[in-house]
Amino acid sequence: MKKKTLFIAIFMLSSVATFAGGLMTNTNYHIAFDRMMARGASFDIDAAYSNPAGLAWGHEGWQLSFNVQKPFQYRNIEATLAQPYATALGFEQHKFKGKATANPFVPALFGSYKHDKWAVSLMAGIVGSGGKVTYEDGIPMLVVPIRAQLAASGLTPNYYNLDAYMQGKQYIYGVQAAFTYRFNDHWSAAAGLRGNIYSGFSRGHIVAKVNPLVMMATGLPEEAVNMQLDVDQKGFGICPILSVNYKLDRLVVTGRYEFRSKLNIPNETNALSIAKAGQGNTDIKAMAEAYGNEATIAALTPVLGPEMTNAIGAYLPKAKTRYDMPALLSVAVGYEFIPEKFRGTLEYHWFDDKHAKMAGERQEALKHGTQEILVGLEYDINKVVTVSAGAQRTDYGLSDDYQTNTSFACDSYSVGFGAAFNVTDHLRVNAGYFCSIYKDYNRNISYSTIPVAETYSRTNHVFGLGFDYKF
Repeated sequence: MKKKTLFIAIFMLSSVATFAGGLMTNTNYHIAFDRMMARGASFDIDAAYSNPAGLAWGHEGWQLSFNVQKPFQYRNIEATLAQPYATALGFEQHKFKGKATANPFVPALFGSYKHDKWAVSLMAGIVGSGGKVTYEDGIPMLVVPIRAQLAASGLTPNYYNLDAYMQGKQYIYGVQAAFTYRFNDHWSAAAGLRGNIYSGFSRGHIVAKVNPLVMMATGLPEEAVNMQLDVDQKGFGICPILSVNYKLDRLVVTGRYEFRSKLNIPNETNALSIAKAGQGNTDIKAMAEAYGNEATIAALTPVLGPEMTNAIGAYLPKAKTRYDMPALLSVAVGYEFIPEKFRGTLEYHWFDDKHAKMAGERQEALKHGTQEILVGLEYDINKVVTVSAGAQRTDYGLSDDYQTNTSFACDSYSVGFGAAFNVTDHLRVNAGYFCSIYKDYNRNISYSTIPVAETYSRTNHVFGLGFDYKF
């Protein structure tokens, strides 16, 4: 594992997916997923995403669906230092708390029209990531090197105040359209396109201010360190989608394939600067705008070194970063155990993360692409109330070289449950909840030669409410 530096920390901000699915892809848009999870064999309106070919057996005519979800998630990093580093840096063990938010809620819209053997459908939602994460105390890969540099200059932790802050946001909005056709009593297929609109930002700072009494005694300036980052990113990509459905009496077998969506995102750099006591302020953004990115990198390399300069180069004005959405294969088998009463679905997802380019080529460090197994059961108590429950297992193929403080994942089990209520012959209301139980990820790493034991942990709870209307 290459050693990480302070500059990699502050210039490699990213955010986090707050929903179910792969590293860059969400799979829960409709509340039927929240309450059942395995929806790959659905013929209802949520099939516009999970099984477009299945709409050939769905409602005749128009149907619409509006869904809102509220996630609650934390992404924490616990850092432990051994002696003598703990005393020199001012902490032995500290939990850096990251709060992920999606305010006020996350919406999704579905629509379809079916006539005889064909159907058309639309879906719009947040198809990748879906929130922002904030670390009010910064992160270890940022805090540890700065505290080490201050200690080397003679500033012990009681001599200064450190203000470290990190925030990243990442939304990928998607609009999908598909055409479905039923060939006979058993087979149907669908083809469609989805446009993916990327919107994100990276913001961060670290400021070390010397205590007034120390300033008077040593003559040091008020600020020992001041680093600032403010970068916006926007981009667009397209992915084709193919779907097939086989129906035999009470058995349904489906397959869906989303092709990779290439997202090469340019920077809109608002601020990018480094200032240190005795070294002045370097406005890297202004340098790049005046002399160009290549000349700026060439000028910074002798001063900062190649590793630091390369990290900074990722956020220079108009520089581009890859955030590809990987290809996704979904296969599902559904069966009605009791006709029009009790049904279940078993589903498998495979995300080809190894061939979806990420910032810094991080995809190469993965052991394999994300794999998910889902199971769901649904039971109609009567004509009005339907109850359901489901579970999902997610394995990302993680490695130490893939994980970073600003973008880490943890394998998980998820469980969900809820109900659907047929309020009228036309209106159905879905309510659901699911939570993910994550496995902590432990690794040992060094920042500026300081050994750190890190534990990554996550929590995730999602509540959802949806309204389906048939015309």
